[in-house]
Amino acid sequence: MSHLIIAPVVLPAVMGALIILWMRQDLLLQRVFSITGTTLLMAVALYLNVLAGSGEVQVYRLGNWAAPFGIVLMLDRLAALMLLLTAVLALAVQLYAVGSGWDGKGRHFHALWQFQLMGVCGAFLTGDAFNLFVFFEILLIASYGLMIHGGGEMRLRAGVQYIAYNLAGSTLFLVALGVLYSVTGTLNMADMAVRVAAMPAQDTALLRVGAVLLMLVFAIKAALVPLHFWLPSTYANAPGPVAALFAIMTKVGVYGIIRFFTLVFPQDTAIESVVADLLLPAALFTLAIGQIGILGTRHLGRLAGFAAIGSIGTLMIAVAQFTPQGTSAAVYYLIHSTLAAGALFLIVDMIGVRRGDLWLRLGGVMPGNGLIAALYFVVAIAVVGMPPFSGFIGKLLVMQATGTAPAMLWIWATILTTSLIAIYAMSRAGTIVFWKSSELGQAGPSGDFRERGDEHTPNLAHAPANWLAVAAVVLLLSGIVALTAFAGPVMRFAEATAAQLHNPDAYVSAVLEGQEGTK
Repeated sequence: MSHLIIAPVVLPAVMGALIILWMRQDLLLQRVFSITGTTLLMAVALYLNVLAGSGEVQVYRLGNWAAPFGIVLMLDRLAALMLLLTAVLALAVQLYAVGSGWDGKGRHFHALWQFQLMGVCGAFLTGDAFNLFVFFEILLIASYGLMIHGGGEMRLRAGVQYIAYNLAGSTLFLVALGVLYSVTGTLNMADMAVRVAAMPAQDTALLRVGAVLLMLVFAIKAALVPLHFWLPSTYANAPGPVAALFAIMTKVGVYGIIRFFTLVFPQDTAIESVVADLLLPAALFTLAIGQIGILGTRHLGRLAGFAAIGSIGTLMIAVAQFTPQGTSAAVYYLIHSTLAAGALFLIVDMIGVRRGDLWLRLGGVMPGNGLIAALYFVVAIAVVGMPPFSGFIGKLLVMQATGTAPAMLWIWATILTTSLIAIYAMSRAGTIVFWKSSELGQAGPSGDFRERGDEHTPNLAHAPANWLAVAAVVLLLSGIVALTAFAGPVMRFAEATAAQLHNPDAYVSAVLEGQEGTK
């Protein structure tokens, strides 16, 4: 048992507490400690990926208490991958926040950042359903503060909507856990899987209710249609770095669906059928509404938000197959969509700062127009799934995984049609911002501040591109390029991850067997 398994939870918790108690008046010290903490988190995540690469499921028993009564943290290939993805995204976005000065526009940014990482990492590691709820609440509480960071009327209004919606989701989560506990008598996921497998088919009616409620909770977190209404406004009004970090938060909902419906419920074909019948249409509508939303919006922030919704739809199409091939395609596309969404939000923020607002209308040539146009061009290709980047490979994998599905015709038609819509929409936005605006000359938009909720962000119409902010975006885009260049090894890892997920016996035995010496 490696004690480093708990480090992704303890490290950001300690860093956040130190920043609040010791250095809350010293922004430079906060930056140094916070970036150091995130860098250490990435190093730990790399080690944990090596540890999980052996194929053995690792268990960390807090206080050495025996499961299912004691709290356990679990490390397998999927959990290790999500930890590394979180750390890489967080480090790049944090560097952008420092370089752009976003972290200085309000108090406690870095402390909230660390507590957010604590909640996200804990959600990926926990082996207990109730502690999953606890870590959900930790990351949500931190996200409330980050969402309204810097103030502004529209940001505060979107923050209140975000809080209300997630409080409703948290209440539903508790109801779902109560139903499952009443049926199984446990909330340890491995123990629950054993009891569900032993349950007679005629006694599973209430269990199916709990499973569907749990799926709805994760659908809210993942922003699946029709539970997606909170995302466009929230992401469009959040500070750019915060919206970029939120790209991993929707993946927590996806992770929850994958984890529960491959571990706890795969033995009950009726439950799996019900969930699949609900998930696939929701995924198709999510993809369609996300891509049509890109076409219909006139605001770059909402454009990025709808692009994130569309990527969730594509991802959930693969997840809804509940097959090893579908899960491996989902793992690959999950990595791509997280990096691409994070990069898109950061580039949109760079555009908004230099143009003065985020509305799609003609304006003057912004400082660094050529550089930002090049970055936008690369990320747009990645987001819509055009070759040669990993988005194209990911969509091909999803289509291949659904080639024998009964709804194959609908799936392929939706993916291909919405991809064409997204190509046109992203091209139109880039043309307005970078090409047609250049015909108006060098004069930037009038006014000293952004409009509609971005009033705290100065118009830097004559400021050069900040090298640290640009480097952060390039880091994320480099991840997309690496994912493309090393698609073969990544897919082999994804296939191994899927095989491990669809063979839950190893997970269950790691938790419930070999507990000699525990309390």
